[in-house]
Amino acid sequence: MVAAIGIVSFVGMFVLAWLTTATPQAQDPEAEQTPSAGQQADLRLTQAQMPTAGSLVAVDSKMRKAMTEKKLKSLVYEVREKIQEYEQKLQGLEIREQRLQTAQEMLRTDIEELNNLRIELASTVAHLKNEQDKLQQSRVEIAKTERENLISIAATYDKMESASAGKILTNMSQAQNNNADDAVKILYYMSERTKAKVLASIAETEPEMSAYFCKRLRQIAEGG
Repeated sequence: MVAAIGIVSFVGMFVLAWLTTATPQAQDPEAEQTPSAGQQADLRLTQAQMPTAGSLVAVDSKMRKAMTEKKLKSLVYEVREKIQEYEQKLQGLEIREQRLQTAQEMLRTDIEELNNLRIELASTVAHLKNEQDKLQQSRVEIAKTERENLISIAATYDKMESASAGKILTNMSQAQNNNADDAVKILYYMSERTKAKVLASIAETEPEMSAYFCKRLRQIAEGG
Protein backbone atom coordinates (compact mmCIF):
# COMPACT_ATOMS: atom_id res chain seq x y z
CA MET A 1 0.00 0.00 0.00
CA VAL A 2 2.84 2.37 0.80
CA ALA A 3 4.36 1.56 -2.54
CA ALA A 4 1.10 2.32 -4.28
CA ILE A 5 0.85 5.65 -2.54
CA GLY A 6 4.41 6.51 -3.60
CA ILE A 7 3.64 5.60 -7.22
CA VAL A 8 0.53 7.74 -7.24
CA SER A 9 2.46 10.66 -5.75
CA PHE A 10 5.18 10.34 -8.36
CA VAL A 11 2.66 10.25 -11.20
CA GLY A 12 0.87 13.28 -9.80
CA MET A 13 4.04 15.28 -9.50
CA PHE A 14 5.04 14.32 -13.03
CA VAL A 15 1.71 15.46 -14.44
CA LEU A 16 1.84 18.69 -12.45
CA ALA A 17 5.34 19.42 -13.66
CA TRP A 18 4.34 18.74 -17.28
CA LEU A 19 1.35 21.03 -17.03
CA THR A 20 3.18 23.93 -15.35
CA THR A 21 6.35 23.83 -17.49
CA ALA A 22 6.02 25.43 -20.92
CA THR A 23 8.01 24.21 -23.87
CA PRO A 24 10.43 27.02 -25.02
CA GLN A 25 10.09 26.21 -28.70
CA ALA A 26 6.31 26.16 -28.56
CA GLN A 27 5.87 29.31 -26.54
CA ASP A 28 8.68 31.56 -28.09
CA PRO A 29 10.69 30.30 -31.05
CA GLU A 30 12.93 33.38 -30.96
CA ALA A 31 13.92 32.94 -27.30
CA GLU A 32 17.44 31.97 -26.36
CA GLN A 33 18.16 28.31 -26.11
CA THR A 34 19.27 26.90 -22.79
CA PRO A 35 23.06 26.22 -22.87
CA SER A 36 24.00 22.66 -23.09
CA ALA A 37 25.92 20.82 -20.43
CA GLY A 38 29.19 21.23 -22.37
CA GLN A 39 28.65 24.93 -22.83
CA GLN A 40 27.87 25.28 -19.17
CA ALA A 41 31.13 23.46 -18.34
CA ASP A 42 33.11 25.75 -20.68
CA LEU A 43 31.44 28.74 -19.13
CA ARG A 44 32.34 27.61 -15.65
CA LEU A 45 35.96 26.95 -16.81
CA THR A 46 36.23 30.42 -18.37
CA GLN A 47 34.85 32.06 -15.27
CA ALA A 48 37.31 30.08 -13.17
CA GLN A 49 40.22 31.31 -15.34
CA MET A 50 39.16 34.96 -15.18
CA PRO A 51 40.98 36.89 -12.38
CA THR A 52 38.86 38.15 -9.57
CA ALA A 53 39.10 41.56 -7.91
CA GLY A 54 40.93 40.06 -4.94
CA SER A 55 43.50 38.39 -7.15
CA LEU A 56 44.12 41.66 -9.02
CA VAL A 57 44.67 43.49 -5.74
CA ALA A 58 47.12 40.81 -4.62
CA VAL A 59 49.05 41.00 -7.90
CA ASP A 60 49.19 44.80 -7.72
CA SER A 61 50.43 44.61 -4.13
CA LYS A 62 53.13 42.16 -5.14
CA MET A 63 54.21 44.36 -8.04
CA ARG A 64 54.37 47.42 -5.83
CA LYS A 65 56.33 45.49 -3.25
CA ALA A 66 58.75 44.26 -5.91
CA MET A 67 59.17 47.80 -7.28
CA THR A 68 59.68 49.15 -3.76
CA GLU A 69 62.34 46.53 -3.04
CA LYS A 70 64.04 47.35 -6.33
CA LYS A 71 64.03 51.06 -5.57
CA LEU A 72 65.28 50.34 -2.07
CA LYS A 73 68.13 48.21 -3.40
CA SER A 74 69.02 50.92 -5.90
CA LEU A 75 68.93 53.54 -3.17
CA VAL A 76 71.13 51.39 -0.91
CA TYR A 77 73.59 50.91 -3.78
CA GLU A 78 73.70 54.65 -4.46
CA VAL A 79 74.20 55.39 -0.77
CA ARG A 80 77.04 52.87 -0.61
CA GLU A 81 78.66 54.47 -3.64
CA LYS A 82 78.30 57.92 -2.08
CA ILE A 83 79.81 56.65 1.17
CA GLN A 84 82.70 55.03 -0.69
CA GLU A 85 83.26 58.21 -2.69
CA TYR A 86 83.17 60.28 0.50
CA GLU A 87 85.65 57.94 2.20
CA GLN A 88 87.99 58.18 -0.79
CA LYS A 89 87.80 61.97 -0.74
CA LEU A 90 88.31 61.98 3.01
CA GLN A 91 91.34 59.72 2.64
CA GLY A 92 92.70 62.01 -0.08
CA LEU A 93 92.19 65.03 2.17
CA GLU A 94 93.98 63.26 5.03
CA ILE A 95 96.93 62.45 2.76
CA ARG A 96 96.98 66.04 1.54
CA GLU A 97 96.84 67.31 5.10
CA GLN A 98 99.74 65.05 6.08
CA ARG A 99 101.76 66.34 3.12
CA LEU A 100 100.96 69.92 4.08
CA GLN A 101 102.02 69.24 7.66
CA THR A 102 105.26 67.69 6.43
CA ALA A 103 105.86 70.67 4.14
CA GLN A 104 105.13 73.08 6.99
CA GLU A 105 107.54 71.23 9.28
CA MET A 106 110.23 71.31 6.59
CA LEU A 107 109.56 75.00 5.98
CA ARG A 108 109.71 75.67 9.72
CA THR A 109 113.02 73.80 9.92
CA ASP A 110 114.38 75.74 6.95
CA ILE A 111 113.31 79.03 8.53
CA GLU A 112 115.04 78.09 11.78
CA GLU A 113 118.19 77.15 9.88
CA LEU A 114 118.06 80.42 7.94
CA ASN A 115 117.63 82.36 11.16
CA ASN A 116 120.60 80.54 12.67
CA LEU A 117 122.65 81.21 9.54
CA ARG A 118 121.59 84.86 9.64
CA ILE A 119 122.71 85.12 13.25
CA GLU A 120 125.99 83.39 12.45
CA LEU A 121 126.50 85.61 9.42
CA ALA A 122 125.77 88.73 11.43
CA SER A 123 128.22 87.56 14.09
CA THR A 124 130.83 86.81 11.42
CA VAL A 125 130.32 90.18 9.79
CA ALA A 126 130.60 91.92 13.14
CA HIS A 127 133.77 89.97 13.90
CA LEU A 128 135.25 90.81 10.51
CA LYS A 129 134.37 94.45 10.98
CA ASN A 130 135.98 94.42 14.38
CA GLU A 131 139.08 92.82 12.93
CA GLN A 132 139.07 95.33 10.11
CA ASP A 133 138.80 98.15 12.60
CA LYS A 134 141.66 96.69 14.58
CA LEU A 135 143.68 96.28 11.40
CA GLN A 136 142.83 99.80 10.36
CA GLN A 137 143.90 101.08 13.73
CA SER A 138 147.07 99.04 13.63
CA ARG A 139 148.08 100.15 10.17
CA VAL A 140 150.69 102.85 9.79
CA GLU A 141 149.43 105.01 6.99
CA ILE A 142 151.73 107.38 5.22
CA ALA A 143 150.01 110.27 3.53
CA LYS A 144 151.19 111.54 0.19
CA THR A 145 151.85 114.98 1.63
CA GLU A 146 154.31 113.68 4.24
CA ARG A 147 156.12 111.20 2.02
CA GLU A 148 158.73 113.65 0.71
CA ASN A 149 159.58 114.89 4.20
CA LEU A 150 159.95 111.32 5.50
CA ILE A 151 162.22 110.39 2.59
CA SER A 152 164.41 113.39 3.30
CA ILE A 153 164.63 112.62 7.05
CA ALA A 154 165.37 108.96 6.34
CA ALA A 155 168.24 110.00 4.05
CA THR A 156 169.69 111.99 6.99
CA TYR A 157 169.46 108.96 9.31
CA ASP A 158 171.14 106.86 6.65
CA LYS A 159 174.25 109.03 7.06
CA MET A 160 174.36 108.55 10.86
CA GLU A 161 175.97 105.73 12.70
CA SER A 162 173.54 102.86 13.28
CA ALA A 163 173.86 103.10 17.09
CA SER A 164 173.12 106.82 17.15
CA ALA A 165 170.21 106.49 14.72
CA GLY A 166 168.79 103.60 16.74
CA LYS A 167 169.03 105.54 20.02
CA ILE A 168 167.31 108.56 18.51
CA LEU A 169 164.47 106.48 17.09
CA THR A 170 164.02 104.64 20.42
CA ASN A 171 163.84 107.87 22.38
CA MET A 172 161.41 109.27 19.79
CA SER A 173 159.04 106.34 20.29
CA GLN A 174 159.19 106.54 24.10
CA ALA A 175 158.65 110.31 24.09
CA GLN A 176 155.47 109.89 22.01
CA ASN A 177 153.79 107.72 24.67
CA ASN A 178 154.48 104.47 22.85
CA ASN A 179 153.25 105.93 19.56
CA ALA A 180 156.14 104.92 17.39
CA ASP A 181 154.51 105.70 14.06
CA ASP A 182 156.96 108.52 13.22
CA ALA A 183 159.97 106.37 14.03
CA VAL A 184 158.55 103.47 12.01
CA LYS A 185 157.88 105.75 9.06
CA ILE A 186 161.49 106.99 9.08
CA LEU A 187 162.78 103.40 9.26
CA TYR A 188 160.52 102.49 6.35
CA TYR A 189 162.18 105.00 4.00
CA MET A 190 165.76 104.25 5.13
CA SER A 191 167.88 102.04 2.91
CA GLU A 192 167.59 98.30 3.61
CA ARG A 193 171.23 98.02 4.70
CA THR A 194 171.06 100.94 7.13
CA LYS A 195 167.68 99.79 8.40
CA ALA A 196 169.08 96.37 9.27
CA LYS A 197 172.05 97.89 11.16
CA VAL A 198 169.80 100.25 13.13
CA LEU A 199 167.42 97.46 14.16
CA ALA A 200 170.33 95.29 15.21
CA SER A 201 171.76 98.13 17.28
CA ILE A 202 168.38 98.72 18.98
CA ALA A 203 168.07 95.00 19.70
CA GLU A 204 171.29 95.07 21.75
CA THR A 205 169.75 97.42 24.33
CA GLU A 206 165.99 97.30 23.62
CA PRO A 207 165.12 93.92 22.05
CA GLU A 208 161.39 94.38 22.59
CA MET A 209 161.50 97.74 20.85
CA SER A 210 163.39 96.28 17.91
CA ALA A 211 160.78 93.52 17.57
CA TYR A 212 158.03 96.08 17.77
CA PHE A 213 159.60 98.13 14.99
CA CYS A 214 159.88 95.05 12.78
CA LYS A 215 156.19 94.24 13.33
CA ARG A 216 155.03 97.76 12.59
CA LEU A 217 157.12 97.98 9.44
CA ARG A 218 154.96 95.17 7.97
CA GLN A 219 151.88 97.32 8.64
CA ILE A 220 152.99 100.32 6.62
CA ALA A 221 150.44 101.50 4.06
CA GLU A 222 151.26 104.30 1.68
CA GLY A 223 148.43 106.62 0.75
CA GLY A 224 147.57 107.44 -2.86
